Amino acid sequence: MATEDIQNFAGSPERAKVAWNAYGDPRSIVAMDEVSTFVSTNHVYRCSLSDGSAVIAKVSSYGSYFLFREDHDRLHACHRLLGGTRHARLLADVLTVDDRPFTHYDGQTWVVFYDEVPRARSLPKILSEAQITTFAQEIALFHRACADVAPKIPLTSTSVKADAIHLLDLVTNPRSAKRFVLNAAQLAVVAKHTYDFLVHLDDLRYDYWPKMPVLIDWNLGNFSITPPDPEATGPDEDANFRLFSRWDYDWFRIEPRMMDFYFLSRVSSSTGDRTHFTYSPHTLVEPRFVHFVKAYHRIFPLRADDIAFTVEAYRFFILHYVIGNGDRFFRDDLWKRLQKEAVSIYLPAVERLDISPLLDAVTT
Repeated sequence: MATEDIQNFAGSPERAKVAWNAYGDPRSIVAMDEVSTFVSTNHVYRCSLSDGSAVIAKVSSYGSYFLFREDHDRLHACHRLLGGTRHARLLADVLTVDDRPFTHYDGQTWVVFYDEVPRARSLPKILSEAQITTFAQEIALFHRACADVAPKIPLTSTSVKADAIHLLDLVTNPRSAKRFVLNAAQLAVVAKHTYDFLVHLDDLRYDYWPKMPVLIDWNLGNFSITPPDPEATGPDEDANFRLFSRWDYDWFRIEPRMMDFYFLSRVSSSTGDRTHFTYSPHTLVEPRFVHFVKAYHRIFPLRADDIAFTVEAYRFFILHYVIGNGDRFFRDDLWKRLQKEAVSIYLPAVERLDISPLLDAVTT
């Protein structure tokens, strides 16, 4: 974490308490437990309240306060519009004032509070084939519900296209390129992939694609599934579940649904969801993810262009979240390692991916 971020976060618990006082709730915070993952620069706390309940506080300085507020406005709208559906209680909602998300900005950091959603069980690190099928069906149903409500949710000020254009400007300008810990040859790799990404967006006619709320970072630490049915029996009884709750919205976007697919491939992979952070694209072409795509496709059909965009969504994740903004999002040690791996491993691997099995899964 950069020195200025350390200074910003030195008083994170106190900043959360100040924000809670500004929220104006008569209950007081009696205890705070940090529940951060210690991967990103955000700090997250479970705040125990005087009436015995609890809320979750997130203290951040990543990006822009106004974009942070905008994202939470859209998240709250999504939660509200999903009311009455099978996903009514899935998302942790944002605390509001007059039905608008409450956020607090002190000039350096910003704070938001979430309801504490109940958590059930987690999927295992390595899923069975039956569990992959159920997981794919559950995600497809959730995506379809989000697509249904998307027309009632305004787009955000950010888009993958605008972010990529900005990154290309940065890495090709000798002055701004100095912010990256990359040499000229490495910057050339980033510039090439950013250019290729933008060309492929144009080829796929991205501007005309429907956009919907996507959460992107699906990992075993930010969602839970329903407890097993005590009456379920047979070899596939461990696959009898539904999505139960989801929290943590660090990478929320309003974009095509395929933005979620790289992290879904990680959950489905033969190596499982890992605590050692690496972002290789190999999980996108594993047979297990082909199985996921087939099961998803039966519920919420995909096109060949959707599969092509899945690869571009992965490329964007590496370009934007790892290289473009990794210094502000990831811990400093992780960012330096991931940035080097991005130009030497991840981006070159994109050009070697054989996605024909994925295309076959949706076209045959």
